[in-house]
Amino acid sequence: MRYHLCPSPLGDLLLVASAQGLTGLYFIDQQYLPQKTADWIRDDEWPAFVTARSQLAGYFAGERRAFELPLAPAGTPFQQAVWMKLREIPYGATTSYGVIAARLGQPTASRAVGAANGRNPIGIIVPCHRVIGRSGTLTGYAGGLERKQALLELEGAAFNLI
Repeated sequence: MRYHLCPSPLGDLLLVASAQGLTGLYFIDQQYLPQKTADWIRDDEWPAFVTARSQLAGYFAGERRAFELPLAPAGTPFQQAVWMKLREIPYGATTSYGVIAARLGQPTASRAVGAANGRNPIGIIVPCHRVIGRSGTLTGYAGGLERKQALLELEGAAFNLI
């Protein structure tokens, strides 16, 4: 595993990658931050990190709405399905846990969707920040609600569920 620390307007980010692609993007003070192990190598010029830095800079500058990176998040089949649904939420849009559960064909699984959303290892790029409460309120975000609000404001998100 390789890792890189990347500055952002909302705080430093920890990027983690394997040969298959980006496996993690975390705010360094967020919940569920993985612990570095002896096999982690700091590599600021790993191709996945160079591309991610460039695309993140474009995103934070308001010039990029989608990411084009090889992703390799580790998770259960259910988590993987939820994370794929997150990637379908358009830039500037929001949805709810219940809507995602229904789209997965499991309309009673909104709590499980919330748990999978909270464990998303590739924040921002896999846009878990676009999931809000059914009533249109901001709900949990591993990076903190202030960051979630800032990301949604950056995208010009209306709190209208899709």
